[in-house]
Amino acid sequence: MSDSPGDLAGVSARQQLERLVGDGFPDPWAHARGPFTGEARPAAVLMLFGVLDGLPADHDAQAEAVHQDLDVLLLARAATLRSHAGQVAFPGGRADDGESMVAAALREAEEETGLDPSGVEVLGEFGALPMPVSNHVVTPVLGWWAKPTPVHVVDEAESSHVFRAPVADLLDPRSRVTVVLRHEGRTYRGPGFQVADGATTHLVWGFTGGLLDTLFDALGWTEPWDHTRELNL
Repeated sequence: MSDSPGDLAGVSARQQLERLVGDGFPDPWAHARGPFTGEARPAAVLMLFGVLDGLPADHDAQAEAVHQDLDVLLLARAATLRSHAGQVAFPGGRADDGESMVAAALREAEEETGLDPSGVEVLGEFGALPMPVSNHVVTPVLGWWAKPTPVHVVDEAESSHVFRAPVADLLDPRSRVTVVLRHEGRTYRGPGFQVADGATTHLVWGFTGGLLDTLFDALGWTEPWDHTRELNL
């Protein structure tokens, strides 16, 4: 980033997020698993931050900009899907022919969560990132939920849970794990987050966990955590 975390003290979370878009994510992307096995298709996800409605975080974050009511929209994909079944993700999906990445992210978010796109302030988009495991290149679109609307599972064949995760709880060192996945002789290690929504505890890992981990590091929001605490999948 062009500014150090100390330079951003007192700046709102929204302002810090907007500044980050211009800096982008590091290249090469560290969280791509495996090689591409076909032509990469364009897709987009919506990284939507905003304010919780009366559901404050349990953890008191160290970063001054991370108030207890700051949250991010996530969903758990249906266990019956052929790709990324059961995983927690940002709303998003494949872009239609001729569709911009911003339009794709907003359309998919509306289709998956029922949110009203008119209440989303688009802060910008990052460069496309490789997701070889599903042969996609994914553009993260960063948004601020200026006028939040109710969200829910729209299609149970696509999603099993839609929820707003408190950012402070994601940053809680007690929620952080290193996820270990062994498959076909290869071992993947990457950042993971365990976050509760009511009686359900979700594990955020893979591409989504990498996005959150990278974003939090770039913003200077990450709190020291035990990287040796591993969770085997």
